[in-house]
Amino acid sequence: MISFFCFGHKNILAKHRNTLEFTKDKDLTLNGDCIVGVNANFDLKEIKKLTGEVTILLETENNKDEFQCTINKEFNDAHEIVIRTTDFLSNRTLGINATKAAKDLNRDLIEELKDESVKLKITIK
Repeated sequence: MISFFCFGHKNILAKHRNTLEFTKDKDLTLNGDCIVGVNANFDLKEIKKLTGEVTILLETENNKDEFQCTINKEFNDAHEIVIRTTDFLSNRTLGINATKAAKDLNRDLIEELKDESVKLKITIK
């Protein structure tokens, strides 16, 4: 099991139909409609230890959601994590065949994440 944190941002839309993303960027434009959290603090070496089918749990103080995906063993991006509902692979893609994309996430959770002070815990198990 691996956990890391990221934060909300006023421009979080989470409307993308095929992907969701966590980024180490601190700022976000309205073009990033798959991004769910900014200023992420994940450790690439730890993330690369993941294999097989996983459940990803997203938790704030007031809301949560979870989904499943299959780990892409070729993942190798120290700056962003992309999860896809498709089987498209790239070095940015951590998970494929996910059961949810950004648009499918709990909308109360997404509304909460429009506040930049909200901390999002991501647990992958």
